[in-house]
Amino acid sequence: MIKIYHNPRCSKSRQGVELIENTGKAFEIIKYLDTKFTEATLIEVLHLLNIAPIDLVRKNEKIWKENFKGTPMSEDEIVSAMVNNPKLIERPIVVNKDKAIIGRPTSDILSII
Repeated sequence: MIKIYHNPRCSKSRQGVELIENTGKAFEIIKYLDTKFTEATLIEVLHLLNIAPIDLVRKNEKIWKENFKGTPMSEDEIVSAMVNNPKLIERPIVVNKDKAIIGRPTSDILSII
């Protein structure tokens, strides 16, 4: 089943949900600010995205700028920072079987569904 890691306050994330709804395909919405990622799940998603943890970080978020920017961090530390501060995670993320994509631009979502 298709999953979308969604933040309802984000317009791009809302557009992603709407795009998937319009396909008529079944999908699950995971509000990742409420149901936080575990480290294992986030690592799995990063693997499916085929990106390094730093590439999933929203670097303009206040939390990042005030607490992490300019600090040397291992990949595990970056994953831990995102798990503990889910606002740092880029959105929306759509997972379909063994594929995942960050829905920016929203139209990119169509490539995996």
